[in-house]
Amino acid sequence: MTLTLDRRRPGQADAEAPAQRAPRYRAQPEKIAAGLTLLALVVASVLSLISVDISLPRMTASWENAARFFDRVGVISFPAPGELLYLTALTVGLVLLGTLFAAFFSVPLAWLAAANTSPGRGWMGLARFLGVLARSVPDVVLAMVFVLMFSLGTLPGILAIGIHSIGMISKMFADAIEQIDEGPRLAIRAAGGSRSQEFFAGVLPQVLPSWVATVLHRNDINLRGSVILGYVGVAGLGLEMSYAFKSLNYSLGLGIALVIFALCVVMEIVSSAVRVVMLGQAPTGRGLGDRLLRRLGVTGVTADASHRPWTYARVRNAVWGMLFVLIVVGSVWICDINWGDFLTVWSYLPETAAKFWPPSFGSYTAPVMLAAMGETIAIALAATILTIVASIVVGSLAARNVAPSRRVRSGMRLVLVAIRGIPEIILAIVLIVVTGLGAQAGTIALAIGGIGLLGKLLADSLEEVKPGPEQALTAAGATRLQVYAGATVPQGMKALVGHSFYMLDTNIRAATILGLVGGGGVGYYLLNAGQGSRYDLVTTIVLMILVSVLLVEGLAVWMRRVFR
Repeated sequence: MTLTLDRRRPGQADAEAPAQRAPRYRAQPEKIAAGLTLLALVVASVLSLISVDISLPRMTASWENAARFFDRVGVISFPAPGELLYLTALTVGLVLLGTLFAAFFSVPLAWLAAANTSPGRGWMGLARFLGVLARSVPDVVLAMVFVLMFSLGTLPGILAIGIHSIGMISKMFADAIEQIDEGPRLAIRAAGGSRSQEFFAGVLPQVLPSWVATVLHRNDINLRGSVILGYVGVAGLGLEMSYAFKSLNYSLGLGIALVIFALCVVMEIVSSAVRVVMLGQAPTGRGLGDRLLRRLGVTGVTADASHRPWTYARVRNAVWGMLFVLIVVGSVWICDINWGDFLTVWSYLPETAAKFWPPSFGSYTAPVMLAAMGETIAIALAATILTIVASIVVGSLAARNVAPSRRVRSGMRLVLVAIRGIPEIILAIVLIVVTGLGAQAGTIALAIGGIGLLGKLLADSLEEVKPGPEQALTAAGATRLQVYAGATVPQGMKALVGHSFYMLDTNIRAATILGLVGGGGVGYYLLNAGQGSRYDLVTTIVLMILVSVLLVEGLAVWMRRVFR
């Protein structure tokens, strides 16, 4: 046997050996399917935008209609001061009570719906279904039902706003519960604590900021949405505005619309004040509400406020808290709720349910109704793609880590506040008067209204990305645009996808509502069915909306799981 010595230098054998390739990344089939689904949705949105046929030349030519419209409006008028004050207080009262109703009942529903707190899969599935059902049924349909069960007034509006809002608040609350630190809750369980003690001591303190923020955000949405409830008889500014526009009194109608816009801006400031007082968050932001609160000297309260002396700042914050309680009491008083109705309503329940069941297409055929629902979905898709494109620009410039200057960021934030203050239904009415009935007006109204919401969500998400990658690219000499494209956008992409699905979910319901005033889609048939007492057709339309929202909800849940 011959022994051969290896006389190569150390490391020479490795150098002469064939280079081993790095293992290839194998794309997961589920991620490929999710990516293709996103691509299909983008293509469908573009095709929907084409089918809506938004024509810039026609819109330019319609400026003559706009000129005639504003000539007809003349000088904007308002209701008498006393009546205007009463209507404003009534609207704020019913919106506030409806939101508080939803905030209270969303807590047990979210507890059952969250995977880490639900007592079982059956309870979790039932709670999630009830949440989807609550937010799928348009509040205007709920108002129709409660008007039949009770009477005209504020109570149908309060219940409609409350039940519809439970679906969205409980969803956001359940998502927050699933993202908590499990340590405190498991420690309480190990110490022998009950489920209620786990929730109130280990879960609720962690998710309280998210819950309060969601409730405040929902209250702003409810104020804008209360306008449409006036078209089915709910008292308040919306009812008076509907009377004005139906009688072609555009001067008074636009005057009431301006009041609603001002109310929405004021609600933004009030939301900031409530957040400061309840959560102890100092108003350090640059938004309109935080700036005003800093000038008023409002500060947050700390966790050990009960052990601090009664300083001027603490007294001031306590006064704000008592003012909120007085507003709630005043809301109950001005809404003049007949509490006895809750005792007698049960006798009307079987009769009311019989009017809505079984569902049918009425005098229309199934293809006609399905085509109308298809038009509603097309409007929602087209509006969503327009909103996403515009919100990426506006929302990015409104983010502190992207905007080139404070002035630009403040300006974009002000634009977002102003857009959020205009209810989509008012935009749709004006656009319909100017451009005519059809899907074009509804799509533009939804797209503009969506910028205020999606732009704010996107700006907040971009400001919350990790600064490390941005700082690394900046240190390497990258330009602001390169930092944005290479570090900020990739980190914020998951949030953009999630917010976009939320926007599509919202737009499907909103497109239905805009159809009530001529914005195209199935809403036209919904209005006719309600006015003609064809409640079986109303049920059919609601079921179609429910199926659509369930599909979007399922896609959103799947996307979050795949790209997590």
